[in-house]
Amino acid sequence: MPYVKQAQDYYGKAPLIVLGSGASAAQGLSGMSALAKHLEKHTDLNGLSPEEEKTWCEFCDCLRSGVDLETALHKISVTEELTTRIIKSTWSLINNEDVQFFKACLQNKLKFPLGKLLSHMFKTSLTHINIITTNYDRLAEYACEQEKLHHYTGFTHGFFRQLCSPNEIKVSRKVNIWKVHGSLDWFKSPIEDIVGLSNINSIPDKYEPQIVTPGTQKYQRTHLEPYRSIINNADQAITSAGSYLCIGYGFNDEHIQPKLMTRCIRQNVPIMIVTYALSDAAKRYIINGGAQNYLAIERGTSDNQSIIYSSLEKDPIKIDKNLWGFEEFLSLII
Repeated sequence: MPYVKQAQDYYGKAPLIVLGSGASAAQGLSGMSALAKHLEKHTDLNGLSPEEEKTWCEFCDCLRSGVDLETALHKISVTEELTTRIIKSTWSLINNEDVQFFKACLQNKLKFPLGKLLSHMFKTSLTHINIITTNYDRLAEYACEQEKLHHYTGFTHGFFRQLCSPNEIKVSRKVNIWKVHGSLDWFKSPIEDIVGLSNINSIPDKYEPQIVTPGTQKYQRTHLEPYRSIINNADQAITSAGSYLCIGYGFNDEHIQPKLMTRCIRQNVPIMIVTYALSDAAKRYIINGGAQNYLAIERGTSDNQSIIYSSLEKDPIKIDKNLWGFEEFLSLII
C-alpha cells in the first residue's frame, strides 16, 4: 500500500517528535476532561475573596454547560491567586498519576513505544533527537531511561537540578525533551530561581510548581524563564527538522503549531499524525490547510479499524487493522 512506503520515507528523514496529551492518555494519565472534573472537586477555595468565589462559580458553571476546560479558562478571566490554586490542583492530580505509573513500570517489563522508536532512530548516525511536548508528565524521560538513553530538559542532572544550556551536557547520543508548558519536577524556589527536583511526592514549602495551565495567564508565564528558552529551542528544532511525527497532538497550541504549519505548508516538510481521533484543528491545518506531504491516522469505528488520510490519496482509506495506536503504528516504520 502507498501509505506504508510514505510512512517509511517520512520516517527516514529523522522526524522531530511532538507528543500531545493523547500520548499520555494512552498510558492511562488524565486528559483535559478528567482534569476539569478534578479541578471542580479538589481545588482549594479557602480564603478566596468574594469576587474570586464568584469567578470560580462562573468557571464551574461554564464547565457544567459542556464547555471544555481550555475554552472555559480562556473565557473566564481568573486572578493570579486562582491561577496558583488551579496549578497546584493540576499538579496534584498529574503528579500522583505519574508516580503511580513509574511504580507500575518498576514491577513489570512494560516497554514504552517511544523508547522503542528512539532506540531504533539511534541505530543510524544520529547524535541527538528532539521531542517537543505540551505534557507535564515525565513519560518521555522514563522511556529514555528504560532504553539507557541520556535526556536533556533544560537542567543539570541529579536530585537538585539547575538550569543549564544544551552544550553543557556532552554525551555521544542525547534526546532533547522540550517541555513548552513546564514539567512536574520544575519549581520556583524561595530565592525565585527555577530548579528541578527529583523524587518529589508533594510540593515543598515555599516552592511553586512550574507548569502552565490553559487560560489567559498562560501567555504571560511563557514569556518568563525557563519557558522562553525552552520555546526558543523548540522553535529551532522545528525549523531544522526534516519531518515531523505527532503522537496524540491536537494542534491547539500557539507555541508549536504556527511554525509547524509554516514549514508544512510553505516548505512542504512531511508530517505524520497518529492519534485516537483527529481534532478539528488537525483536519483544518493539515488535511484541508494546504499541507502537501501528510499522513494522518485515527481510530475508526472500533479499535481494530483505522482511517488513513494521505496526501497521496484523494479520499480517506479505511482498513481493518489498528494502526492508530503508537505501538501498532511502529510496525509500519521499524
